[in-house]
Amino acid sequence: MCGIFGHVGPIDQASLHRCLRPLQHRGPDSTGVWHTPEISFGHQRLAILDLSDLGKQPMSFCNERYWITYNGEIYNFLELRKDLEAEGRVFKTQSDTEVILAAFSEWGEKCLDRFNGMWAFAIWDGKEKALFLARDRFGKKPLFYASLPSGFAFASEMKALFPLFDQVRPNQDLLRDGSRIFSYETTDECLVQGIRRFPAGTLAWYKNGKLSLRRWWDTLDHLVQVPSSYPDQVEQFRELFIDACRIRMRSDVPLGTALSGGLDSSCTLAALAHAARTGPGKRSSSDWQHAFVATFPGTPLDEAGYAKMMTDHLGIQATFIEIDPLKVIDKLYEHLYLFEELYITPPIPFMLTYGAMRAQGITVTLDGHGADECFGGYDFDYLSALRDAGLNLRQIRMILSTRYASFPKDSSQFPLPSPFLFWIQWHLARIAKNLLNPGAFLSKNIQHPNWKRLDHLTRRLYLSAHHTILPTILRNYDRYSMANGVEIRMPFMDYRIVTYAFSLPWTSKIRDGYSKSIIRDAMASFLPPAVAYRKSKIGFNSPIVDWMKGALREFFMDAVHAKSFKECSLINPKEVHQKVRQVIDDPDATFQDAQSAWTMLSPYLWECAMLSESGKTK
Repeated sequence: MCGIFGHVGPIDQASLHRCLRPLQHRGPDSTGVWHTPEISFGHQRLAILDLSDLGKQPMSFCNERYWITYNGEIYNFLELRKDLEAEGRVFKTQSDTEVILAAFSEWGEKCLDRFNGMWAFAIWDGKEKALFLARDRFGKKPLFYASLPSGFAFASEMKALFPLFDQVRPNQDLLRDGSRIFSYETTDECLVQGIRRFPAGTLAWYKNGKLSLRRWWDTLDHLVQVPSSYPDQVEQFRELFIDACRIRMRSDVPLGTALSGGLDSSCTLAALAHAARTGPGKRSSSDWQHAFVATFPGTPLDEAGYAKMMTDHLGIQATFIEIDPLKVIDKLYEHLYLFEELYITPPIPFMLTYGAMRAQGITVTLDGHGADECFGGYDFDYLSALRDAGLNLRQIRMILSTRYASFPKDSSQFPLPSPFLFWIQWHLARIAKNLLNPGAFLSKNIQHPNWKRLDHLTRRLYLSAHHTILPTILRNYDRYSMANGVEIRMPFMDYRIVTYAFSLPWTSKIRDGYSKSIIRDAMASFLPPAVAYRKSKIGFNSPIVDWMKGALREFFMDAVHAKSFKECSLINPKEVHQKVRQVIDDPDATFQDAQSAWTMLSPYLWECAMLSESGKTK
């Protein structure tokens, strides 16, 4: 929901609107500004709750003492509103925005502890002449800031700050280091010099020219007591997950779902259907039966069959979107500009999926992100689980049998190691764990007393969920969806579920030969068995090796022969050229080879995109 901008210090209205303009895709419904000599707020609105003009931002409260510009959703706003009304607060709107203002006025920064949702917002206290900034627990909504000669500025995306710079300079050290693609999101370092990322789970005050940041959320501070028996754990998880979906149905516009056919998105859709049948509650949309499925005919990434199995099971229709890169290759640089970050795969299928939603009038989608990282959905997680199993042969056998049959065994694009080789990999990892485990260094720096309570698998998941994979995924899907004016809500990222996941023992996540076992067992009665206990895992990705050899061969060849490519300082042109040619020419090139080629080439494409769109990059 929405794009926000703010500036403490004098700024003219023309500059304010120039900064807002690059955020219009995030909030195409309306533009709002609040401008004074000392502070200015801007807001691009994606209208989800209280569609009237009363719900517009920037919004004021308490006789205009407080002003807010806000991006996100507070799902428990109805419960909070009831509590605040009991304290004598009076509301003029039906929005969650006004609830945030009232909560801040009543409880101060402690209001964050009461919010269940996703957010990045700024509140100006006119009495104290101070700016309050806050970001949600896991960083689902973005926030950037910069200290400039003109003053202090913040925004939902880096590009909104570009008009305030004389020149936009790439951060060459970060752009050239492909090994950091899954780790820089949890730092304050950005791809553009002079811009900083506001950390997840952090609040800040800006007053008298000084920014003071403080972390307000750490999952390890909130571990819970879980039932001792596995069946009771399953039951409690089911209740939590369905409630997480139920409160995320609160919307004044229709809802949709990005359905892959995998376990996580299928569980989300099934829980939606169950909540709709059993009473979703006040302010919940009854128009939720919109599933969107990206298809890749003729490639190993196509999961349309499983997705159709799921929609047939629920008796709803689905929109199947055939991803044809040739139809949008001329928009790739625009997509990369909107994405504005680096990643290991092209944004094409994701942009097309959420673009199809928007074209059909869907501006809110409930998706299944977060389950893999919190509950153990990747093959490499099992290395840590084997450490927990120790010498217990039964548990070792169970863990090895859990391995995903990721792709057909005869697929040379996605080679799958044999159980024997997998066993060897585990021993090698133990011998050289500091080299093979990307979280080894991070784990040494975690001093929290509850860290020792976690088993090896859960420690591995904690690093994936809080430091590497999941923060990157949350960032990516914010950009993919908001580039099309669509908001993603993620039930698996409800803080109650995340804290529950990290309080569970590893045996509740990997059990009886299945990964994410507690999710499967909790939701199996709502799913087709072939989906609930499916062992193949593909994931939503680009079939990049197929594209490089086929449909996009010409694009890649043109790219590596361009004059600007040969002069690009962000890459090694000769090395990248050789890698791209190897993928195109080698009949045995794998998915991993093509992914590596894209990763090596992407800093050049990023530079082209940011240069052509911003006009200031150098």
